[in-house]
Amino acid sequence: MQPPQNPGPPYPPSFGQAPRPNWFRRASPASRVAVILGSVTLSILLLCCTGTAIIGAFTGADPEPTRTGTAAEEAQQPILATPGDPTEEGSPVAVPSGTPSAAPSTVPPSVTPSQTSATSTPVVRVTTVTEQATIRYSERTVKDSSLAEGKRAVRTKGVNGVRTLTYEVTITDGVRTAKKLVKSTVTKQPVTQVVAIGTKKPQTSKCDPNYSGCVPIASDVDCAGGSGNGPAYVSGPIRVIGSDIYDLDRDGDGTACD
Repeated sequence: MQPPQNPGPPYPPSFGQAPRPNWFRRASPASRVAVILGSVTLSILLLCCTGTAIIGAFTGADPEPTRTGTAAEEAQQPILATPGDPTEEGSPVAVPSGTPSAAPSTVPPSVTPSQTSATSTPVVRVTTVTEQATIRYSERTVKDSSLAEGKRAVRTKGVNGVRTLTYEVTITDGVRTAKKLVKSTVTKQPVTQVVAIGTKKPQTSKCDPNYSGCVPIASDVDCAGGSGNGPAYVSGPIRVIGSDIYDLDRDGDGTACD
């Protein structure tokens, strides 16, 4: 069974009046959408207003009572100065009793180090430094036949020299990071020391040390031209400075073979 195509109004028309068609049905689809959206919007607004009133009733927010009477009869209320209101210089600002005054914040704003300070360029300084170094003198030896064999004698005394060194020093942020030699100059030449070494060999004496003059050392020595038979002879005069071991000074005057 199919429902009727155009049902009539929910209530029967009054007696003597012709039934009128429903305006919603006669409206265009665009008008119907507009009516529905308007109804939904109005319902939401009503719900919001009603909810606000209910929340205020539960939180105990009472409307501000209406003040009656003259201004002289009412208690004088303190005047609070807001940050935007201009006040006269030197005029005090009243603070309601029982309310702690908020102290101004003294915390300085945080300072964020800049990118430049975080990656600062190191300070590099290049200087020149001069130093002096000692040059040790050398030694040279020569042979000297006038000196006894093995004996040493300094003929020329050695003197140290001086060398001047110039360096290039690099200092980074107060710390020495490099040192480079750029110049080396001999400012004082050293003097070579000369040492003489003797080569003269000692001679073996063949003369008797008891006589001044050479009296040969033998088993017996006689004066030449005398009656002695040698085997060695000596010509005088000879001075006796020790013992007359060969009996050459016959008269004992200290002179032999005279």
